[in-house]
Amino acid sequence: MGLFDKLRGEFIDIIEWLDDSNDTMVYRFERYQNEIKNGAKLTVREGQIAVFINEGQIADVFQPGMYTLNTQNLPILSTLQGWKHGFNSPFKAEVYFVSTRSLTAQKWGTKNPITLSDQRFGMLEIRAFGTYVIKVSNAPLFIKEIVGTDGHFTTDEIADQLKSMIVTRFTDAAGEAGFPIEAFAGNINELSDYVLTIIAPEFAQYGLELPKFLVENVSMPEEIKKEIFELSRLNAIDLNKLAQMKAAKAMEAAASNPSGTAGAGMGMGMGFAMANQMGQTFASDQQQPQQSAPSTPPPVPPALTFFVVVNGQQAGPYDMAALKQMAMQNQLSRESLVWRDGMANWAAAGEQAELKSLFGSIPPPIPGQ
Repeated sequence: MGLFDKLRGEFIDIIEWLDDSNDTMVYRFERYQNEIKNGAKLTVREGQIAVFINEGQIADVFQPGMYTLNTQNLPILSTLQGWKHGFNSPFKAEVYFVSTRSLTAQKWGTKNPITLSDQRFGMLEIRAFGTYVIKVSNAPLFIKEIVGTDGHFTTDEIADQLKSMIVTRFTDAAGEAGFPIEAFAGNINELSDYVLTIIAPEFAQYGLELPKFLVENVSMPEEIKKEIFELSRLNAIDLNKLAQMKAAKAMEAAASNPSGTAGAGMGMGMGFAMANQMGQTFASDQQQPQQSAPSTPPPVPPALTFFVVVNGQQAGPYDMAALKQMAMQNQLSRESLVWRDGMANWAAAGEQAELKSLFGSIPPPIPGQ
């Protein structure tokens, strides 16, 4: 080894970190006996912060730029080491480079199901997973609270801790939000934003920023999912036709099993019904020429419909059949606000003469409960 190489090994002239990884958060600059030459050059690139530590105590912090190290730009370290009139080469300090760029595609997920209570479906379990983005916003705090003396700190070393924190806070937020269960599947963006406001302050306590948090999927029991889909279609379909369609499918399923008694009886019933319908059609065709042409009937009166306030939002209009179905499913009560054409203001459903019959078949609350 030549004299120049030996001297360069003892006293560092250039301090910099060339980051070629995608997961390194903190890197400690290694040098001979922690000695740095007076007037050494420090290069801090974009997306980095350099933190000088003296005997375990955080001293000076350098933002991106190029620096010549002396007492003028090391004021805290100068005070700690008592340099009143400059310092002699060399001086000792640990230098940590902290990456401040965004670390994307960090994944989280619930290992175990989350139990929720829904007003309509009762207790149920859901699972959720997604991604998030983190970045160091306060380098000295991050080193103090998380990194410690680790010379090469990566995202893998903090991933489990962050995932545990996220799942715990997501569980609390999901329970406290009081969202109806269908909101977890249909309002992913709103749910993500809500959880982000809950989790972000806790990340900040460790010197981390949470620029983005995404809930990508929420899974729930299949029977609950199917019922939600059916309820979502109530506004767009005729309930009577829906009942007829389900009855027809049930009859078809029973008739397709000729070996069973129920299938045979159902098949005979369908045959009799079809024969009766054909007979009525034939008789109608025979009688039609003998009947005089009827006069034009008056217009059919419009169906009575009401708008309903559901979860603080206007919904509808619903006809009487749909309103009856909603009352049976506890989506419509006597206290629910309704409105129809001709009313001056919204009013309670129980005060409308047309709707009082809907609540007659609903049993009152059990005494003492």
